[in-house]
Amino acid sequence: MQTRRIGRTALAVTEYSFGTAGLGGLYRECTREAAMATLDAAWEAGIRYFDTAPFYGLGLAERRVGDFLRDKPRNSFVLSTKVGRLLHPVPEDKVPDYTYVKPLNFDITYDYGYDAIMRSVEMSYARLGLNLIDILYVHDIGGYTHGAAKNNVYLEQLLDSGLKALEELKSSGVISAYGLGVNEVPVCLDVMRQAEIDCILLAGRYTLLDRSAVADLLPLCAKKGTSLVVGGVFNSGILATGPVEGAHFDYMPATEEVRAKVAAMERIAEKRGTPLAAPAMQFPLARPEVASVLLGTAKPASLKRNMELLRFEIAPDDYAAFEPHTLVAPELGPEAVRA
Repeated sequence: MQTRRIGRTALAVTEYSFGTAGLGGLYRECTREAAMATLDAAWEAGIRYFDTAPFYGLGLAERRVGDFLRDKPRNSFVLSTKVGRLLHPVPEDKVPDYTYVKPLNFDITYDYGYDAIMRSVEMSYARLGLNLIDILYVHDIGGYTHGAAKNNVYLEQLLDSGLKALEELKSSGVISAYGLGVNEVPVCLDVMRQAEIDCILLAGRYTLLDRSAVADLLPLCAKKGTSLVVGGVFNSGILATGPVEGAHFDYMPATEEVRAKVAAMERIAEKRGTPLAAPAMQFPLARPEVASVLLGTAKPASLKRNMELLRFEIAPDDYAAFEPHTLVAPELGPEAVRA
């Protein structure tokens, strides 16, 4: 599989990468056997960039990813994890419902400051059982997760001292790159206007359907040499399932308006002889600012099915036909909190 460079660093990642939220039991239980089989399928498909986070299964995904990668040659893969949430143990009956099924017995504390980031990295090393993390993402900072008032506090933490921790980790060789792992564009612009970051893992905001990143973020990434890793290319499933009853968009049931847009896109794809999921999966890589497309699942069959979509050749000019049916995420209100 071809690779692309992360920002201005020497680090290169495969054009398709694997996200591990599902391996932590997101929405449904994932057994260890299923997790390892899915990671095997990703490796066999040529994927060599793996992304995880302490939040995924409250430590479970990091443990499983570390177990899988431990016997692989260290220079044969790239690994990213995240900071911003510290885990602390709680009794089994006190584990909050964060939509993970059978997670480990922990709860989280948000902290984006210097000490918390350093501690988070040490804890991730222990869970992973590996001696090197390539990329650190600041996880879910922004109004989309916290609301405006709380996020002002967290953003101040990050800008005042958290970025210093990340820069120290990079300059000392502990990591090779750092950036943001978020679901929204505004916080990316806020941080990039005040700091230099290598990369952004952006979920759901640069897809065939949702073009929120186009107006401001992509030009700023091009100017600053910041790479995008694009997650959520199917926008919570609707670009894979089509506008069926019960289809989801942006983690919620899709509205009639969104379903109508996707129905129109589906007709365009069918005229070109492809399922809609094929252009949806390949679309972000048409831009040089995009280093990788992140695919996430807890089923080997789903991973294989997605990779088979690469056999459909999509010309860059083909994407123009979908543009009249795209959307841009509305501005966040002061209390816009997803989770």
